[in-house]
Amino acid sequence: MSQTVSFPVGGMTCAACAARIEKVLNRQDGVQATVNFASERAQVQMDGPETSIETVVGAVRKAGFTVDERSIDLSLSGMTCAACAARIEKILNKLPMTQASVNFAAERAHIVYVPGVVEPETFIARIEKAGFGAKRLDDGVREDPNARRIAIWQTERNRFLLTALLSLPFFVQMIGMVFGSMHMMPDWVQLLLATPVQFFCARHLYQRAWNAVRGGSANMDVLVVLGTSIAYFFSAAVVLFHLHQPVYFEASVSIITLISLGKLMETRAKNKTSAGIEGLLQLQPQIAHVESGADVLDRPVAEVHVGDMLVVRPGESVPVDGVVVDGTSEVNEAMLTGESLPVLKQADAQVFGGTMNANGVLRVKATGVGADTALSRIVKMVEQAQGSKANVQRLADKVSSIFVPAVVSLALVTFLVSWLITGNASWSLVSAVSVLVIACPCSLGLATPTAIMVGTGLGARCGILFRNADALEQAEKLTTIIVDKTGTLTEGKPTVSDVQPAPEVETAHLLAVAYALEKDSEHPLARAVVDYAMDHGVQAPVASAFQAVPGMGVTAQMGEALARLGSPRFLTDAGVTLDHAVIELLESEGKTVVGVTLGDQLLGYIALSDRLRPDAIATVSALKKSGIKVVMLTGDNQRTASVVAAQVGVDEYMASVLPGHKADAVEKYRAAGSLVGMVGDGINDAPALAAADVGFAIGSGSAIALDTADVVLMKSDLTSVLDAISLSRATLAKIRQNLFFAFIYNILGLPLAACGLLNPIVAGAAMAMSSVSVVSNSLLLNRWRPQSR
Repeated sequence: MSQTVSFPVGGMTCAACAARIEKVLNRQDGVQATVNFASERAQVQMDGPETSIETVVGAVRKAGFTVDERSIDLSLSGMTCAACAARIEKILNKLPMTQASVNFAAERAHIVYVPGVVEPETFIARIEKAGFGAKRLDDGVREDPNARRIAIWQTERNRFLLTALLSLPFFVQMIGMVFGSMHMMPDWVQLLLATPVQFFCARHLYQRAWNAVRGGSANMDVLVVLGTSIAYFFSAAVVLFHLHQPVYFEASVSIITLISLGKLMETRAKNKTSAGIEGLLQLQPQIAHVESGADVLDRPVAEVHVGDMLVVRPGESVPVDGVVVDGTSEVNEAMLTGESLPVLKQADAQVFGGTMNANGVLRVKATGVGADTALSRIVKMVEQAQGSKANVQRLADKVSSIFVPAVVSLALVTFLVSWLITGNASWSLVSAVSVLVIACPCSLGLATPTAIMVGTGLGARCGILFRNADALEQAEKLTTIIVDKTGTLTEGKPTVSDVQPAPEVETAHLLAVAYALEKDSEHPLARAVVDYAMDHGVQAPVASAFQAVPGMGVTAQMGEALARLGSPRFLTDAGVTLDHAVIELLESEGKTVVGVTLGDQLLGYIALSDRLRPDAIATVSALKKSGIKVVMLTGDNQRTASVVAAQVGVDEYMASVLPGHKADAVEKYRAAGSLVGMVGDGINDAPALAAADVGFAIGSGSAIALDTADVVLMKSDLTSVLDAISLSRATLAKIRQNLFFAFIYNILGLPLAACGLLNPIVAGAAMAMSSVSVVSNSLLLNRWRPQSR
């Protein structure tokens, strides 16, 4: 069967690359490929039965080129248990070059695919064909979660009220029997009341069960429909054919009613697990005050554009990200950082959408709108984390995938064995129905994702953003944490503490050359030198041909001479003779020393100091007490590093580590068997953050854009690392509790039902409450509080 696909190819630098890819692909049996260098796309026709798109794409990647992947998130509806999620996941993963993950609790699907090989419309069509609903979630265009929640709640409530009303006579009858009354409704009356319950109130169960069976799988609805239908049709046959057997209409009606009640309670509890994300969404105001000439007009936030001038009045939320043009006020940024203390904002200060303006009027120029605001990126990150799967969920997924067929088989065996032993078909039938009804894969499916949803939402409100569920799971297992010194253990705002000119060199000359070398650099040490020189009225001479050596220093041409500024090692390697006594004295005080030269002349030394964060010592101590080894990385020399390490109290330290070698240090500890966390400022530490098992990026609003960190700590203090680990441990504890309850419930309940020790009504009530108990236990995670408060 012939198949033609077109997909994007990256990494081509010339037409020869396109020709090379064509040659590689056309070597495959039955493949005819054309690669367009200008459009960066490959069109492939596959006629060979042994050739698949996976083989073709693999050949492109093996040749050293890339095939671009994209991701999409879908909102799902119609799932009733973990088996439904597993079925959708299986359907999507059958598509070529597709990796899908479906979260039952969040009702989301995250799909990674290759455009051209398969398109988003195909995913939605496949899901709808399987009997479920799917809707695309685009960046910046979000469904109203509150409206959806209310609609689902109202549907479940109305269904339960109708079912309860029709079932009320049966419950009155059963309560009367408990108190000794033997009054029973006539069988034909029970048939009339039970029929609308079975086929109208429970019609959605039949529809979903049919969709599952038609798709070649089985879910919880199949179990419920089988159990209640057996009880109903057996009883109906007794009434219609006047058989001398008891009827079990009250069992089928009660089971449907209790399941409806359980679903109503589960919906209410699940809605509460989304409180964190919905709370974030509600932070952004709906209206912005936009300047238009001399007027100020109210516009929907969705209509604000980059460059618009906005007016933010006291007591209002900032509508979008922007820069203050005029005005002074304090702004509460707790939604970003978790820190309730307001921050003073003046001209040129950055403000973020959703933060609260306190007491002044601000004129703000919009710089980020829609999906480009910090709040939108936070929401996106939390949604991705809530929709991802943790490794601990895999066992539950495997059990859920075989759960329903196993339960149906167990019910059949129960009926046959009980009938053979007792000779009582009616009693055996009741036992089989109990087995079908009590079994519930829902609690297994909800155990992990509900706890993750609550945990990630809770973290977001405290300024702790987990990028995915794996990061949340791994954080509690860390055995070693590597901490970058500058900007992490220290405040990252170094200042010049000492200026030591060489003999016969004026201080102003030393500072002028240093100023010229550092004026175009954004490095914290460079900015400190520049600020110091400017404060002392120094003018920078003309310099050209700048060249920076990362982690070492910088050179530039000044007239006929080459100027250098950098570490003692940098200057020594260049053949400069240094006064090591001066350097050692300054470094023994924990200061960073740089030297300045012009031509062959040493102009002197500049020492800089960076204060420790107020919480650094306490945080390192707390990490060590919890059994985690703390290692410090720094580009400073051995002497300075040893002073800071002693002040902070780290277990080990590594000095003179260049930025490009930080990732190697992480790999060293990982190779030794440690589970490593890396804490950095997210700029120079990006490779190390990516190499670590869990990367923690400490930053402010702009840090949300970091793609390398697994955890973004919005509050700029080290204590947030403790909070992230603490939240991880609390969340994983809830997951383990949930899985224990879910497994033990089925392990104990199924044998009791198989032995005829559980009435179907009791079994139905237990099944309905199992999911509610798991979700409710996850909600108890809201009691967690950060240690930093």
